Amino acid sequence: MKPFCFRNCIKSIFSFLLLTWSMVTFAQNDNPYAGDFWQHLSYGGGLGLSIGSEYTEVTIAPSAVYNFNKYFATGVGLLGSYAEVKGNYSALIYGGSVIALFNPIEAVQFSAELEQLRVNNNYDLGFGDSEKDNFWNTALYLGAGYRNGNVTLGVRYNVLFQKDKNVYGDAIMPFVRFYF
Repeated sequence: MKPFCFRNCIKSIFSFLLLTWSMVTFAQNDNPYAGDFWQHLSYGGGLGLSIGSEYTEVTIAPSAVYNFNKYFATGVGLLGSYAEVKGNYSALIYGGSVIALFNPIEAVQFSAELEQLRVNNNYDLGFGDSEKDNFWNTALYLGAGYRNGNVTLGVRYNVLFQKDKNVYGDAIMPFVRFYF
C-alpha cells in the first residue's frame, strides 16, 4: 500500500511543479503567442501627396526591418506611385526593395538598398496620339545618415545611375527614414 501512495504523491508533486512552472513561464510574456521575432521587427515607410491644378503625385512606401542587434538590421519595402501632368503625361511606378542598415555608433547609420521598380510612362502627343515608355529601373543605393532615435536623416547615392535610363533625375538623393 505504501508504494502506491508514494508513486501518487510523486506524480502529484511533479504535476504541481510542472503546472506552476508553466504558469510562471507564460506570466513573464505579455503575449504568449508572440515569438522573439516580432520583438525585433520595426515598421516604417513613407507617404507622399502633391496636388496642384496641373500636377498630381501620390506615393505610398511601407517597409519593415528586422533588428538583429543594435548594430545590424535588414528588411524589405514596397513602393507604389502615381504621377500626372494634366493633359501631357502620366506615370505608374511600383516595385520593391531590400535594405541593410549598419549603425557603428548610435548617431550614425550606413545603408545599402537594392530597389527594383517597374515604370509605366504614358505621354499624350496630342490629336489622340500617345506614346508609352515602359521599363524596369534597378537602383543600388549606398547611403549615410544622422540617426536620432527612430529617425534617420541622410543622403544616398545610386551607383547604377544612368541619366538617360532612370526614373529619378539625379544619382544623389536625400532621405528621411522612420522606423518604429
